[in-house]
Amino acid sequence: MKQLFVLFCVFQSLFCVAAAEFRVGVANRIVTPDPLLPVVGGVGSSHPTTRKEGDLEVRALVLADGDTRVAIVSADFLGFPALLGNKARALVKDIPAQNILIGASHTHSAPDCYGFPDEKGRTTADLKYLDSVCAKMAEAINEAASHLQPAHLKIATAEAKGKIAYNYYAEQLYDPRCHVIQAVSPEGKPLATLVNYAIHPEVIGASQGIFSPELIGPLRQRLEEKGAGMGIFMNSAQGGMVTADNRIADKKEARSWTECGRIGSLLADEALRIVADAPLQKSPKLFCAARTITFPVDSPLLRKVMELSPLGHNTNDLGHISTQLNVVNIGNAQILTIPGEALPNIGYYLKRKMRGEHNLLFGLTNDAFGYILTKVDWGSFKRYAYVSKTCLGEMTGEILIDEGLKFVNACPMPEKVP
Repeated sequence: MKQLFVLFCVFQSLFCVAAAEFRVGVANRIVTPDPLLPVVGGVGSSHPTTRKEGDLEVRALVLADGDTRVAIVSADFLGFPALLGNKARALVKDIPAQNILIGASHTHSAPDCYGFPDEKGRTTADLKYLDSVCAKMAEAINEAASHLQPAHLKIATAEAKGKIAYNYYAEQLYDPRCHVIQAVSPEGKPLATLVNYAIHPEVIGASQGIFSPELIGPLRQRLEEKGAGMGIFMNSAQGGMVTADNRIADKKEARSWTECGRIGSLLADEALRIVADAPLQKSPKLFCAARTITFPVDSPLLRKVMELSPLGHNTNDLGHISTQLNVVNIGNAQILTIPGEALPNIGYYLKRKMRGEHNLLFGLTNDAFGYILTKVDWGSFKRYAYVSKTCLGEMTGEILIDEGLKFVNACPMPEKVP
């Protein structure tokens, strides 16, 4: 009897160690519609498509530490509103809905997820297709969560070098830092590489009638070709107007799939260079919290989008909109989500005030409410006319900064790594 008791204690001990071990799982689904649908690059009419370059995907990275599970999801769309994201969350079995972070890559060559009205108030948003995307997204999350395996992490931050991005409004006003989180097996084999970088991946754009993930597709392909595991991209503070540097001679732009390949491959190579010598974090701690944030909707344009959208916004109160912010600590890194396209000065300030050794912003995550400006930038320069018009209002940036940093400071600090 005593031997049985000893064996029971040994097995129980082994089970507890295994349960507490840091683990990751990954999965993806292709969401390219057949037949192809029109694509959008912003508020307004969509553009019919004639062909595709690459496939649209949803990709899920699930992290687990003891009883804590977090899903990080990247979707190849201009934005992915919470009204859709919540449909996917409702289909996920083993991860709390508030621990599922859904970010859009911001390709400008994908179907409308908002229900943007044209000049006659009509929309090309295909609700049946969008429901299928939500279902496939949930499938990917569930698959990743059911195939967790032990992992260590490498986390690094540095400037990405080369002709990748610039600010279309003012060339040097962008954040060149690239943050990389790589999960590796205990044997040292890369399982997944997450790249967090601020960029409009728009190279092809909506007007050419080409269906595409743009440079994000080649970025992921390059990571996988280099043996970096599944590649996943999360955007950052790329508003006003941090874009892909596809400039060529005579003030023209290279708007081709080949150029998508050049930029995406270069960013992947830089990410792998940055993370190559990062120290291994063998037992990183995982923390996730969520908080609701409410913004006033002062923009007549965005009010009209909400009113006419077939997604089902609360039309009884078009003057306010609420969404979820997340703070996630992974090892010595801290992540704060942004529900839209924050200008780079907001990004710099938030990162400076966050509390990790590596501070990441996941832009266009959990919602995508257009541009996010501070009150001093809103309605100022002529260059900012469009981003001000497509911003919820003058106080959007102030509310994000104040509420975001209060949230960060209310959460525990990420761990220190020697």
